[in-house]
Amino acid sequence: MAPWTLGLASALVPGLGQFLNREWGKGLALAVVGAGAVIAELLTGHYADLSGYTPRTHGGFFVRGLWGLVTLGTQPRTMTVAGLSSGDHSIVLMINGIIAVLVLGLMAATTVWAVRDAARTRRRLITSGERLTAGEWVRAARQTAFPYLVLAPTLILLLFVTALPVVFGILIAFTDYSSDNLPPMHLVDWVGLANFRQLLGAGAWGATFFGVLGWTVLWAALATTTTYALGFLQAVLVSSRRVRLPRLWRSIFFLPWAVPAMISALVFRSMFNGQFGPISQALVDLGITPERVMWLTDPANPWLARLIALLVNLWLGFPYFMALISGALTNISPSYYEAARIDGASAVQQVRYLTLPIVLRATAPLIVLSFVANFNNFGVIYFLTQGGPANPDYRYAGGTDILITWLYKLTLDNGLHDIASVMSILIFVIVGSFSIWSLRRSKAFTDA
Repeated sequence: MAPWTLGLASALVPGLGQFLNREWGKGLALAVVGAGAVIAELLTGHYADLSGYTPRTHGGFFVRGLWGLVTLGTQPRTMTVAGLSSGDHSIVLMINGIIAVLVLGLMAATTVWAVRDAARTRRRLITSGERLTAGEWVRAARQTAFPYLVLAPTLILLLFVTALPVVFGILIAFTDYSSDNLPPMHLVDWVGLANFRQLLGAGAWGATFFGVLGWTVLWAALATTTTYALGFLQAVLVSSRRVRLPRLWRSIFFLPWAVPAMISALVFRSMFNGQFGPISQALVDLGITPERVMWLTDPANPWLARLIALLVNLWLGFPYFMALISGALTNISPSYYEAARIDGASAVQQVRYLTLPIVLRATAPLIVLSFVANFNNFGVIYFLTQGGPANPDYRYAGGTDILITWLYKLTLDNGLHDIASVMSILIFVIVGSFSIWSLRRSKAFTDA
């Protein structure tokens, strides 16, 4: 028989090509997998009576799962005297459908492997007459595919633990799932790209998105730059030979990093409280301001709250870079500075042309990661300002809201799961694109 016929046999009946090649162990294993899928479909469905057959009423795990993923249900539940009637729950159907697709994907991958294995084995028999015993095949597979065999259980687990929620979150962006359309009393429908057009359009949603996006990018850039600059300055000063008790100073500067960021943000929120905060009261008592300053809640001056957020983030973030840069400074050979001093370079010139380039090269990936972290820095913004002050031109967003805090409000405060899902996709695209672009341009991963 030709190799392709045995491959076709394995595609039509699991394990048949292996049986024809007299590989009984592999054939039996593949047959059990295929039979298990068929049995699971039959046991979970209603195939004893096929009169009036529909995928909804008769389908099993796979058929009903695929039907539910395509339709998201056809009969909503209604409230009756006896309680909720039997109906469809769109979200449950979507999740079951995703699981069915993932399982079918694994079976398809197994089938592809079985087809290639049957054809390859038959080709070897024709050309060389060599037939591997079960033990020989196991030893050969262990040598050639050992990493894949070890990683396979973990990859399968990650497929359902990680891929399932990600796919579910992406699919929600193409539905009308919101607080006004919640199952099981209402069915969720597919709406295509309508949510993307709404969020990226010229209306109020588009104005809010691009306004929040602009501030988010500016916030991430300023938060990363300021913390890095102050951390670099502190690391250089503390590492100077003129500074006494450097360990004591490092310990003091590490304190803001040691305190949980949420606690620090709440403390600063109380300090900058416009009505009762001590800072506003001190300014009035000293005659600096005629009245209390609404640091975080003045809708006419959102930049005041933004500057406070940047200062608080600077306080919380510079110890991280100070610690990293201090470690990088220890790897710079003292001979470099000795040569620079012999050439007449001043201390400032040594820092600018010697220390800074070396440190930047070593910490470039960490700067990118810090930018990504600040892009999604939920804690500082939310616990300090809760996104305020209010902005009447925005939809469910305030003057200091970044994309991640706006996403939180859309989901938990307003139940707009469809728009929030679109937001999560856009955040992933923006952050992922920037990370790939910046890391590829960085010299940190190139050969010296």
